[in-house]
Amino acid sequence: MALPMRRTLVSLHRATCGSLKSAEVSLDVRHPVPLLLPVRTKKRYFIPPAVGRKGREEQSEESKARAAGFVVRQQYYERPINIACTAGIFDPYIPPEGDARLSTLSKEGLKQRTEQVRQTAASQLAIRKIKEHDSQFATKDFAAQAQEIFIEAHDALTQFNKEKLHSLVTERCYPEMTRGNRYKTIHWRFLESLEPPKVVHARCPDMISKGNLYGQVTVRMHSKQTLAIYDRFGRLLLGSEEQPKDVLEYLVMERHLVNPYGRWRLHGKIVPSWAPAKDPIIKTLLIPGPELKPGEEFDALSYEVAKPKAVQWSK
Repeated sequence: MALPMRRTLVSLHRATCGSLKSAEVSLDVRHPVPLLLPVRTKKRYFIPPAVGRKGREEQSEESKARAAGFVVRQQYYERPINIACTAGIFDPYIPPEGDARLSTLSKEGLKQRTEQVRQTAASQLAIRKIKEHDSQFATKDFAAQAQEIFIEAHDALTQFNKEKLHSLVTERCYPEMTRGNRYKTIHWRFLESLEPPKVVHARCPDMISKGNLYGQVTVRMHSKQTLAIYDRFGRLLLGSEEQPKDVLEYLVMERHLVNPYGRWRLHGKIVPSWAPAKDPIIKTLLIPGPELKPGEEFDALSYEVAKPKAVQWSK
């Protein structure tokens, strides 16, 4: 009886010792520290240079990008081309000195006559090409038609009618006519023709490909006009509405002959070298008036403008 009892006590002692050891082991085990790994979410192909780098060799940004494995796309700077009109005036007409014929006995007169014969021969060939594509073209009637287009275009310019102006002038002439007129008021009138307009020059160039023909006809127009330009405050900058001026102009009309829906439009003007210089723009300044109290009225007749004092400017 004593032997089984002893075995039972030994087994209980062993069990209690094992449980105590396992408890000590569980107490000694430390909790693992969370492991943080750096994760790259976005690769940086280009690192900006450090501030204040001096004495180091500066490398181009393109070479750095190539070294990082980033391929820089080549940039193409393309210029748009408008095939509705040409970009300039081909073989422009050279008006004679003073718009008069010199004597053929002099050297200048003989040279002028030779140049006129050469231009006339080339113009006849161009007119023949124009008539092949435009059966209604005639030099006698075209000059009056060009004058009407010129008047309608300037009337549309004074009224700021962009849609009508685009139909009367080419894409090259439009920015030249509208540049700088945003905050200005233009008053223009065509009074009369001093001389009937006439065709003096014609060319029929091709562009991009052979057979893509454009007709350019130069019309001489001598007329009487009035022009007055006001700034945004209503002050006169140039010209006068009451004083007319005699104007001699050489208008260049153009048409895309291959286009069946093309029409003759104003393409530009030829300004001869001997033409007189344009009138300067009148500079307008603000004249300070008197300081009025509430309830007072300004009497312009009794007010005298104070003259500025002489000031010695030092360099």
